[in-house]
Amino acid sequence: MDTISDHLLIFKTDIDSFCTNCQVHKALNDHPSIWEWSIDTQDEDCVLRVVSPSLTPKMVISLVNACGHKCAEL
Repeated sequence: MDTISDHLLIFKTDIDSFCTNCQVHKALNDHPSIWEWSIDTQDEDCVLRVVSPSLTPKMVISLVNACGHKCAEL
């Protein structure tokens, strides 16, 4: 049985603030393979957590980079 933690990807980013209208927020919300996501803007690494059954870390990094942000797998 799969659990959310089986599909959790964690990244270090430079996303220190965002709004619901910003490009990265829309890209993550609109992606059909992302079940859940969050960014801890209070953490010094601005940690992005993505729950997806099918995305690879490389795919998430490409998505975030396309929005003009830096992203690296933790």
